[in-house]
Amino acid sequence: MNVLVIDIGGNNVKILATGQNESRKFPSGPTLTPKQMVAGVKKLDGDWKYDAVSIGYPGMVVRNRLLAEPHNLGRGWMGFDFETAFKRPVKVVNDAAMQALGSYKGGKMLFLGLGTGLGSAMIVDGAIEPMELAHLSYKKGTYEDYVGERSLEKRGKKKWRDHVADVVNRLVAVLEPNDVVLGGGNVKKLKVLPKGCREGNNANAFLGGFRLWEKADKRRPSIAAKTRSASLQGNKRSSR
Repeated sequence: MNVLVIDIGGNNVKILATGQNESRKFPSGPTLTPKQMVAGVKKLDGDWKYDAVSIGYPGMVVRNRLLAEPHNLGRGWMGFDFETAFKRPVKVVNDAAMQALGSYKGGKMLFLGLGTGLGSAMIVDGAIEPMELAHLSYKKGTYEDYVGERSLEKRGKKKWRDHVADVVNRLVAVLEPNDVVLGGGNVKKLKVLPKGCREGNNANAFLGGFRLWEKADKRRPSIAAKTRSASLQGNKRSSR
C-alpha cells in the first residue's frame, strides 16, 4: 500500500508519500481551514500515487474522530469528511502520537513534543495512546504554560530549560516508561537532554504515518529499513 502522510503544524503543512525522497510543504497559520489544507495538499501531490492517507492533527483525536478545533489553525475541522475530500481511506491521529509512532523502538515509550505547545503520547507494545498532558495543572498554570513556545519567549532559555527538565522528571516518575523521546522543534534549544531521554526527529512523523497502516504487533524498528527517504534522516543524539 502506498500512503500519503500529512503532518499539520502551526506554521506549515508537510507531506510525504511512500517511495518519495523529499517532503513538500506549504504555510498553514491561524486561518487555515480543512478545505484549504486539502486544496494545498492536492496542489503539491499531483504527481504522487497513493492508496491511503494518514493525517497528524494538532488536537485531540479519538478513533479517527476530531474532538476539538485546533488552537493554532482556523475553524471547521470537527466533522470534516477527509475520506470524501481525498477519495481514499484516511486515518487521523494526534500529531504527537504520529511522531511518537515513528520514534518507537519497543516497550513502553513516552513521547513529549516541545513545540508551540506540549504534545504527548505513549506507546505500549505497539499500541498508541494519545495523551493531553499539556493542560494538566502545574505551578501557577499548566505544563504547556511553562514548556511551550510562549514560556520560552517570556522566561528565556535558561528558565525554560529548567522547567522542561522538571516536567520530564515528574512525568517519568508517574508514568514509568522504559524509553522517553523528546521531539518537536524546540528540543534543539536544550543544551543537555534530561537523563534517560533521547532526541526525536520531526521527520519521524512521516514514518509514524506509514506505520499507522500496520497492525500493532507489526510495529517494530525493522519497519524503518523499508522506508528509504532522505527526509527521515537526521542527526541522532542522546545529549549535547
